[in-house]
Amino acid sequence: MDVTAAEPLGAGRWVVLAPEDRKVLVVEFGKKPVAIGAGELDQPFQLFKAGDTLWVDDWSRRRATAWSADGKLLGTLPANDQLRGALPRARDNAGRWYYELRPLPGKDGSGNRDSANILRVSGPKMDTVAQLAPYDLAEVVSEGRRRLERRLLSGTDRWGAFGDGTVWVARSDRNRVDWVAPDGQVTEGRELPDRVLPVTDNDRELFLNRFDPGLRPSVEAIPFAAIKPPFEQAVPAPDGSVWLVKNRAVGDTTRFYQVVNREGRFVQEFSHPGIGRVIALAEGEALVAETYAEGVRLLRFSIPK
Repeated sequence: MDVTAAEPLGAGRWVVLAPEDRKVLVVEFGKKPVAIGAGELDQPFQLFKAGDTLWVDDWSRRRATAWSADGKLLGTLPANDQLRGALPRARDNAGRWYYELRPLPGKDGSGNRDSANILRVSGPKMDTVAQLAPYDLAEVVSEGRRRLERRLLSGTDRWGAFGDGTVWVARSDRNRVDWVAPDGQVTEGRELPDRVLPVTDNDRELFLNRFDPGLRPSVEAIPFAAIKPPFEQAVPAPDGSVWLVKNRAVGDTTRFYQVVNREGRFVQEFSHPGIGRVIALAEGEALVAETYAEGVRLLRFSIPK
């Protein structure tokens, strides 16, 4: 099992996404997890919350489904054919949807040199809110053909939208968080100080061990990035800030986070012991997922004031 995302439900309850097991679970510490979506979800891969409603994107069924906090199906939203079948990543309080539209890679992968767009959709109206940096690409030769592939362990921009329509973009290449206000005004964040972590042989081996022996030779043909990105993920907080999940060296036993406010400034650092990372934040609490051989362990940490 691999838990990739979560949202707080209040009163110590959380909803978590486990895409490898094709499950969405409601978790309350001290109680058995409860699955939602039986018969309605095939390949859930994205989870977000809009107001009190949970939304789950399902690429197999090409739709997003809406759920109440107690697991009742409230409705469905089909994939947007105008956006090549994309599914939404967020929804604001005004009912506007937010999508990520990646460029078409093409047969040789050269299309991935282009930026992806974050789109705000309201009825027939579509606006580009921001762009994401292209992937870090490398040329790979396979069976006499050349193709551009994304470097393994390279960084990618992360983004999200708050209920008021403010969009944040955590930029991997710049190590900063930019903000787009509802009126379109852009605030560029300050670049954050960080140590440079090279991708080591241990990093490569740990990554390749995720793949079956039959697939490993194909994966090994793709070059790795030279250095690790400054952050692995970004998590929005209830106070409107964003937590950057900082990268670390193999063997490190403490995870660090940089908190960035809406002015794009670093305001605080948090840390916790262990191999996991924060996957969701609630008022005064952080939900941490630790992956180990037998599955996933969920931990709840209090956030110091």
